[in-house]
Amino acid sequence: MNTEQLKNKARACGADLVGIAPVDRFSHLPAEQNPASIFPECKSVIVLARRICRGSLRGVEEGTNFASTYQCFGYTWVEDNFLSQSSYDLSLWVEDQGFEAVPLFGYNESGMPKGVSVAPDKPAPNVIIDPRIAVMAAGLGEVGLGGFIITPEYGTRQRFSFILTDAELDGDDVRQKSLCTDCGACAAACPFGAIHLDKNRTLEVEGAIMQVAEIDIALCRDCPNGAFLASGRGNEPDRIAAACGRECMVRLEESGKLDNKFENTFRKREPWQLDAFKRPMVRDESGGLKLVDVGDTTSTGTGVVSVHATGQVFSK
Repeated sequence: MNTEQLKNKARACGADLVGIAPVDRFSHLPAEQNPASIFPECKSVIVLARRICRGSLRGVEEGTNFASTYQCFGYTWVEDNFLSQSSYDLSLWVEDQGFEAVPLFGYNESGMPKGVSVAPDKPAPNVIIDPRIAVMAAGLGEVGLGGFIITPEYGTRQRFSFILTDAELDGDDVRQKSLCTDCGACAAACPFGAIHLDKNRTLEVEGAIMQVAEIDIALCRDCPNGAFLASGRGNEPDRIAAACGRECMVRLEESGKLDNKFENTFRKREPWQLDAFKRPMVRDESGGLKLVDVGDTTSTGTGVVSVHATGQVFSK
């Protein structure tokens, strides 16, 4: 088994993207995030991705459908069904070649349950590989200022899984930051102010350095603007379909840098916004967000609404 054979098989199993990272690219990480803690004989980390079709975001963009578009076809089914099938099939193929394969979901570590160490020299389970680090290490993409994983093929629209193997495969070159321009549009689009551009942390792999803003995930968990938190995935909600994520996607498409191009633009009208009480918000003349005034009638992304003194919102 060589690297080219492995990648060809991964694509045959349905993967849209596949990258490989030598395990030593994770050596700087704590044991709680290191793939060698799970599989000490691991030599290569295979990173797979299946894309999120842009149409699954349409119902969220219009504020008309959430559960049966994005939540299924953009989030949980992509991870739990489509991508997991690709990972399982490829793992079986790797083991048919005589090498061990450990398939893993690409979940975020934040809030994942921790058990008790089985021995003094073992980290507490569950060890979770940081998907942002893994994608950088496998040369598939970068991490933008808003914390989104971005690839040159699909921008923010993909989900990842990993396979640890004792097969020694050629690693892909690590990418420098080139897609995200640190424009801050994701932060400006957030009605909660959850993205703090003045507080950054640094992610680094093999000389590739990414500045990532601090995200207040407690605020994100309460966001009614397209953020999702599925069970069993810790406490960091998925933000790809949220106001910040959709803004990032629109800006990346407008830049012309992505390979997956479309005949028509994604955004057709001013995006809707809701505050924590699910009251509609609109942009003022300066570009900032404000509540629709009591008694006002205004046009938003979800149609024309009237806000009355009772606090009720009436669609027309």
